[in-house]
Amino acid sequence: MRGIQTPIKKLRKQVFTEVARVAFESKDINNDIEAIPYKITPGDVPLYRESIYRERAICSERVRLAMGLSLRPDDEPVHVTSGLDASNVAEKYYEPPLMQVIPSACDMCEDNVYEVSDQCRGCIAHPCVEVCPKGAITFENGKSHIDKSKCIKCGKCKAICPYDAIARKMRPCAAACGVRAIGSDEHGRAKIDNDKCVSCGQCMVSCPFSAIADKSQIFQLIQAMKQGSVIVELAPAVIGQFGDDVRLWKIKSALREIGFSDVYEVALGADIGAITEARHYVHEVKTGKLPFLLTSCCPAWSMLAKRTLPDMVETVSSALTPMVATARTIKQRHPESKIVFVGPCAAKKLEASRRTVRSDVDFVITFEELEAIFAAKGIDMETYDCEEPIHDATGAGRGYAVAGGVANAIEKCINEYYPDTDVYIEHAEGLDECQKMLLLAKAGKKDGCLIEGMGCPGGCVAGAGTNIAVSKASQAVRKFVKDSTTALPPKEYSKIELP
Repeated sequence: MRGIQTPIKKLRKQVFTEVARVAFESKDINNDIEAIPYKITPGDVPLYRESIYRERAICSERVRLAMGLSLRPDDEPVHVTSGLDASNVAEKYYEPPLMQVIPSACDMCEDNVYEVSDQCRGCIAHPCVEVCPKGAITFENGKSHIDKSKCIKCGKCKAICPYDAIARKMRPCAAACGVRAIGSDEHGRAKIDNDKCVSCGQCMVSCPFSAIADKSQIFQLIQAMKQGSVIVELAPAVIGQFGDDVRLWKIKSALREIGFSDVYEVALGADIGAITEARHYVHEVKTGKLPFLLTSCCPAWSMLAKRTLPDMVETVSSALTPMVATARTIKQRHPESKIVFVGPCAAKKLEASRRTVRSDVDFVITFEELEAIFAAKGIDMETYDCEEPIHDATGAGRGYAVAGGVANAIEKCINEYYPDTDVYIEHAEGLDECQKMLLLAKAGKKDGCLIEGMGCPGGCVAGAGTNIAVSKASQAVRKFVKDSTTALPPKEYSKIELP
């Protein structure tokens, strides 16, 4: 549904915008936060739900998540602003888990159910009856009928029906989850298994009721902006996210105007990563020290790889991710400044908080959240006409934003700097395909390969926090890569010492 201006897109932007506006302007934060649901759903006629009270209750939970707070319990009287004192800070604030189902918003969709539609013509052959291994299909009033208590959901009836009259009903969020992390609670509402979830956010963008949301850091980020220097690092997927003619220079100028101290390209860290992983492949895989090398820039893929291959974690590249490499470069130059990563990915919020590798990233927000901050400050990127130059990276690093771009950048670096080395590339996109790839690698079927994994189908441009259609974003990034003045990073990037 990305790229379509649905009511869900409008509602989410309204919530983020109002929370940002409160953070920038409010003199009475408690009262102004409590008022947001009434600003978004005014009057006494519901806009989307059967009740104005339910609409406001759901909106209240969205407001809490937008402030980094957890959902309120269903059976206790808790104010919208409960816990505000803890989250009203100028530093990162995070209460796990990141992804949460808003119970009052969930429509309790049936999951994995087969039903006969009105397209059934009651044909004489009735092949659906014949192929059912459990005798769950009978003829009633001249039509097929499925006994759900006997059905084992094998799908044979649907596959053989000549009229496509049997439908498989899937819960959209569960269908989008490549790690099977979504089940049901005792009421039939969606429930996330946090032990399986890798926080890619595909469930969030697939729910037609917007019943799943991640926690935001925009409230704390704005507090930090008001108190000191905050520097932005922009992910390469940013191209095209704020309008067809909104190029990087314009985005940098707008960010500076609303109060950020400076802006860097995360593609700088991608350049460092590409040449570093090229060296790792040549010196570790081609020498037989490792059977294969897995890229590490996608946090959802990296997390999945470490869970799938617990005895082979050394095959996950040890190169710093582009976000972290860029942040450390910035910290070397501006040690007193805070850093915010602005990108397409919800999972980056967890990567920035992990303890195993210090990220140097203080905040993470998505393009969707930044769009709301622009709106809160009255900036319309379509009509904004100021620009400020930025040249931090090469085409190789900028190409990290699309599926295949990471492996392509590393391969080009190998071909340029290690010309006598044969490189074997594999890549997978979407967690379901990533899981299959990892199992093949574990079985020894991918030895000698450089394997790129992207948790979102299409790559970073398909992340949960993007604003435009994946195909459109991919096209914009590829043009940006083609137009880059420099194609590859210098080999010396592999020797950069980052603290």
